[in-house]
Amino acid sequence: MANAHNHEHDSSHGTVKSYAIGFILSVILTVIPFALVMSPVLPKDMTIWVILAFAIIQVIVHLHYFLHLDFTSSQRNNVLAIAFTGLVIVLLVGLSLWIIFSIHREMMAH
Repeated sequence: MANAHNHEHDSSHGTVKSYAIGFILSVILTVIPFALVMSPVLPKDMTIWVILAFAIIQVIVHLHYFLHLDFTSSQRNNVLAIAFTGLVIVLLVGLSLWIIFSIHREMMAH
């Protein structure tokens, strides 16, 4: 009873190697979009799409390497909760932008 830790729960914690991989990937996924903005080699529209793609990839890297989420059955509820949260955020931001641009267009038309 001296060691009351649940070994199944402890196995979900990352190793130094996994944290290092996550950190290195995060730095790479930050530096590339930063470089694209600082030295515009792509058209603006393409740069925005590349930044968005790298942001999505970085979220996945953080979820996997730092929050230790995966698609195992024990993590299914956590993954579903995060997916639902992401959907709500996308809807709130997307619909807010739609409303803002619609109001702007209507006000400029008059």
